[in-house]
Amino acid sequence: MNEDAILALEKEADQLKSDGKLTEAIEKLNQALELDERFVRGHMALSVLYHQLEDHSKSCQHAERVVEIEPEDPFNWSALSVTYQRAFEGTRDPLFIQKAEEAMAKSRMN
Repeated sequence: MNEDAILALEKEADQLKSDGKLTEAIEKLNQALELDERFVRGHMALSVLYHQLEDHSKSCQHAERVVEIEPEDPFNWSALSVTYQRAFEGTRDPLFIQKAEEAMAKSRMN
């Protein structure tokens, strides 16, 4: 794993996001994940970016990956719950509310 390269890609992605270039930011973060698939901040950022693009499935996938990598962190479960709530707002699929409640319950257990 090349931590310097990952951090450089993350920084580039942050700038691209600030510039409103969400697709390009996603590309940079995916490059970082190619170097280290367990790069939690990369998955978190991708979850946010995909939400902004209204791709709720990918947003949830990246938030779910975060809790797979670091299941002991209550913040990650809370963030997953929020991601599911946002997916519900965008889709009105009640399954997302159920998942949001389950994730919030897990955040309290850790």
